[in-house]
Amino acid sequence: MVLDASMTMSWHFPDETSSRTEAIHDEIIERGAVVPVHWRIEVANAFATAVRHGRLVPRFRNEALARLEDLPVEVDAESARNAWGATQDICDRHRLTAYDAIYLELAIRKGLRLATLDRKLADAAKSAGVPLCLQDM
Repeated sequence: MVLDASMTMSWHFPDETSSRTEAIHDEIIERGAVVPVHWRIEVANAFATAVRHGRLVPRFRNEALARLEDLPVEVDAESARNAWGATQDICDRHRLTAYDAIYLELAIRKGLRLATLDRKLADAAKSAGVPLCLQDM
């Protein structure tokens, strides 16, 4: 599956996690996931924002990042090469930011399901025929 930052971050906030998002986490532990090149930066930014707004303390963030480091996640280098081509086409077609469109481009190119909690990205994935890990999005 392709893992996006919204799903990744949901595992670290009680008001965002659920048995279904935890099941996706467990599946990634067992089978792995693929992410575009900016995933680590996007996740790091989300954690930095959460700490800055008092939603998390730095120690929790650091422990969470260490746990994420242990996940079997493959970073897809080709997503950067497609950022100015196929990803831009997806931006135009689905009115997505490049940050979100790159997840969809990766899922389309690899023929994988998409793990996201982002409603607009989920709608674009459905429109593009990409299966979602959470089908009722």
